[in-house]
Amino acid sequence: MGARRDHRVVDIAAQSGLSRATVDRVLHGRDGVRPETVAQVARAVDELERQREQVLLSGRTLILDLVMQTPERFATASRSALETELRSLRPAVLRARSHLAEHSDPAAAAAVLDTLARKGSHGVILKAPDHPLVVAAVQRLADRGVPTVTFVTDVPRSRRVAYLGMDNAAAGATAAYLVTQWAGRSGSVLLTVSHSSFHGEEERAAGFRRTLAELAPRRSVHVVNDTDGLDASILVAVRGALALRPSINAVYSVGGGNIATLRAFEEVGVTPRVYVAHDLDDDNRGLLRTRRISAVLHHDLRADMRRACRALLQARGVLPGRPSGVPSQVQVVTPYNEPAALAGDPEA
Repeated sequence: MGARRDHRVVDIAAQSGLSRATVDRVLHGRDGVRPETVAQVARAVDELERQREQVLLSGRTLILDLVMQTPERFATASRSALETELRSLRPAVLRARSHLAEHSDPAAAAAVLDTLARKGSHGVILKAPDHPLVVAAVQRLADRGVPTVTFVTDVPRSRRVAYLGMDNAAAGATAAYLVTQWAGRSGSVLLTVSHSSFHGEEERAAGFRRTLAELAPRRSVHVVNDTDGLDASILVAVRGALALRPSINAVYSVGGGNIATLRAFEEVGVTPRVYVAHDLDDDNRGLLRTRRISAVLHHDLRADMRRACRALLQARGVLPGRPSGVPSQVQVVTPYNEPAALAGDPEA
C-alpha cells in the first residue's frame, strides 16, 4: 500500500479510528489483518487524499484554455462538458476560455497556441491535427511552463503531458464487428473521415479496416476524407461515393456529418443496413432516437474533461501525482440504452 509515503501513520490512524499498530500492519502487508480492516484503512487514505487536494486548491484561480478544430456540434458538447466539470474542482476557481474553429488548419492551431504562450495560460486542452507545426507550438508552450493535454485525437510526438479520450483503435475494431454482425459479410462499407491529419481518426479507420479484413474479407471499403466533418462538404463527397459504389450498404462514420450523409443516401433511395457513428452530440442523439443510425460509439465527455483538468493541475504541481492518460471505455449506445445523464438534458 503506497499511501504510507504520503500520509503519516498517526494521521491515518486518527482518520480511520484504528490504532497506530493496526495501521502499521496494514501498510506493511503483514498477516493476521482482516479484509474489512484493510478496507477501512484504504477509505481513510482516500479521505485524507481528498482533503489534501481541497487544501491545495483552496484560493487558487486558474485559467484553462480549450483549443479545438472540430465541427460546432462536437465543440459545443465538449465546451459544455468542460464548464460543468470545472465546478467539481472547487474550492479552486477555474475558468475556461474557448478557441474553437471548424476547419482543420495546423497553422491556425499553432498560431492560437503561440498566442496563449505569450499571454499566459495555466493549461491547454487541445484537439488539433497531428502536424509538425502543432508539435512545435506545444513545445513552445512547454518551454514556458504551460502544460497541454490532447483530447479525443492525439499529437503523440509532442510534449503534451497526457492524451485523454477513447481507445480509437479499439473503437474502429468495435465498429467493424458491429457492421459484420448486423449487415453481413458482403457489400461495400462507406468509411467517412473528417480529415487525415487527425491522429485519432486515422487510428479508428486503421482499426476498422484491419478488423473488417479479418471478419469479412469480401467486404470492400470506400473512404470519404478531408471534409472536416461539415455537412456541406460531406454531402457532395458522399453523393460521389454512392454514384461510384452502388453496392455500399453500411456506413462507419468516424468524423461526423451524419445528417448530410443520410441525406445523400435518401437522394438515391437507399437505406444503409447498418450505420455506426461517433459521439452523442445533439445531431446523433436525434438520429439514434429516430432509428436513422444503428449505434453510436460513445465516451463520457465529462469524465474525460475531468481527467484532463486533473492532469493539467498535476502537471502544474497543484494536485499530487503525475499526469497520465487512461483511455476511456468505448460504449456502444443503441436507441435502447442512451445514458441517463444525457437522455433528458443535453447539458447534463
